[in-house]
Amino acid sequence: MAGQREHWNSRSGFILATVGSAVGLGNIWRFPTAVVRNGGGAFLLLFLIIVLFIGVPMIIAELTLGRKSQKNLVSTFSTLAPGSKWWIVGLIGWAAVFIILSFYSVIAGWSLIYFLGSLLGFFSGLDTEGLTQAHNQIVGNPILPILGQAIFMVVTVIVVLYGVTKGIERWSKIFMPGIILILFVLLGRTLLLEGAAEGVLWFLRPDLDLINLNTALDAVGQVFFSFSLGMGAILTYGSYLSPRENIPQSAVLISLSDVIIALLMGLIVIPALFVFNVEPEVGPGIIFVTLPAIFNVLPGSMIWSSLFFLMLSFAALTSSVSLLEVVVAYFVDEKKWPRPAAAISLGILNFMLGVPSALSKGILSDQIILGMDILDSMDFFASNVLLPLGGLLTVIFLAWVWGTDKAMAEIIKGSPHFKWGKAWSFVIRFIIPVAIAYIFISGILG
Repeated sequence: MAGQREHWNSRSGFILATVGSAVGLGNIWRFPTAVVRNGGGAFLLLFLIIVLFIGVPMIIAELTLGRKSQKNLVSTFSTLAPGSKWWIVGLIGWAAVFIILSFYSVIAGWSLIYFLGSLLGFFSGLDTEGLTQAHNQIVGNPILPILGQAIFMVVTVIVVLYGVTKGIERWSKIFMPGIILILFVLLGRTLLLEGAAEGVLWFLRPDLDLINLNTALDAVGQVFFSFSLGMGAILTYGSYLSPRENIPQSAVLISLSDVIIALLMGLIVIPALFVFNVEPEVGPGIIFVTLPAIFNVLPGSMIWSSLFFLMLSFAALTSSVSLLEVVVAYFVDEKKWPRPAAAISLGILNFMLGVPSALSKGILSDQIILGMDILDSMDFFASNVLLPLGGLLTVIFLAWVWGTDKAMAEIIKGSPHFKWGKAWSFVIRFIIPVAIAYIFISGILG
């Protein structure tokens, strides 16, 4: 029953946990590279506009579905549309999250290895070529990636098995301030670099001539990626809200916090790229090669590299916790499994699913699926197919099956003075489905 469901102890804990869900490995490398690829301030301006008109409304939608149902991702749809087949949408999202966590934990394990390696000085003095070789040796090793993945999954399971308040909320209050503190320390160091101001101006000053349809659509994709929309984590966290929670206000706070962290990351990376005239590698390469190469030309390189990979590990953990919680919540709600048993057993199963991804850069590198190795193919299938499809069907469900009128009735329980209901309903019914459909189609056509 809904009254027996665990709820967040505080709004701050809920906000920090939800922001932590969105701020992860992908957000940290994808945002700066997207800015560089799309003209700096022009992309940033579009990103902020789309956050306001699409990101915030979508977060409101997912939180509303979760709070109304007081159920996990799969059961939300069967609860709000009993007797229908819409529960399959939840199952699509559940499968996507389980697959994502399996390879996400592998990359997060790399960040742990780099943190320890930075502390011990293994990467000090290496240039880009040396760091590339070191990275290939690490990810190609038959033991290290699995060990890093295992340690990371153990920590994730421990946080989740203690529950919403004693596990997720408590540790989010520790990890998120830690992430923000380290970001500000790194920001201070970057801004002290001679010539950093040029990069800051390029990042913040929009050149309107660079804005085009492709830039706008890329910004839409970044907002969905950055806010973890469509994967069920926000919906699941919303199911632990009380009816008194002001959902629109919470959505604004979550969005604002996520944007600030993205801006901080951009202000750390982009000025440094300008100062040292470094072309960023696409994808995780910016984390494991480009940035360490920059750190290595700074005095005290071990300190800056260690701080960065510690922050990265924290960010990865807050995201992986939300992913595992989506998976665990179903078995706790519907199968009545004890939370510790669900967290441990599903954590072990997910670790086993991730082992091929951990070995995909080494002894299983010859296993190619659709022209990609195992890790990249898992990423493509979950991120480009399952997530956009699940997100599209979720929005269609709220807008045209359950109905925006019922959603508004739920929203105003904690926000009786919400004045943007008609605008929100229009965006949810017409704008967001088109945006997600584009991401889905372009992602598949690739």
